[in-house]
Amino acid sequence: MLTLEELERQARERSLLLRLQVQDLAGVRGLRVAVARPRAEQPPLLLGELKGWAIPLPDGLHLDTLRIQVPRGEPAAALVGPLIWAATFAWALEHTPCRRAALLAIRDDEHQHRRLVRYFRRLGFEPLRELGAGALDLPQRLLWGGAGLLMRGDCAEGLRRCERTLGLITAAPPAGSAG
Repeated sequence: MLTLEELERQARERSLLLRLQVQDLAGVRGLRVAVARPRAEQPPLLLGELKGWAIPLPDGLHLDTLRIQVPRGEPAAALVGPLIWAATFAWALEHTPCRRAALLAIRDDEHQHRRLVRYFRRLGFEPLRELGAGALDLPQRLLWGGAGLLMRGDCAEGLRRCERTLGLITAAPPAGSAG
């Protein structure tokens, strides 16, 4: 399985920065994973990030913000998401007892919700339950920030899927090359 060190090397080889920020606060470890493009005499250009937190339990990885904002024409666009996910799973496996991650496929817009569910399923996440408007769902909705489909995935399986995706992307010839 890929390690964080190997993922950082792969990012560097493609002129990308892969960075993790971890903050410990009373047993809760806040996590931010970011991919950026370095720029001369300017701050790096943020291409994507994922935020979450972990508690020291097998089901303790909680992922709650994913933002990918790749500019048109970015040569490494296809790498940003897989690098973020692979680094997140590798970090959990290497530095925490977390083996499973939970996230919410938010239901702001039905079309976007279906796309999110499909995307998360490709990473190995499976539905747990719907969070709706019921009174019993209120604590979970406050924790997750909205209504939607609560999903759980295995970190090792997610990392394996990201490895396959990264392998396919990096094995392909660069765009515009004859090959």
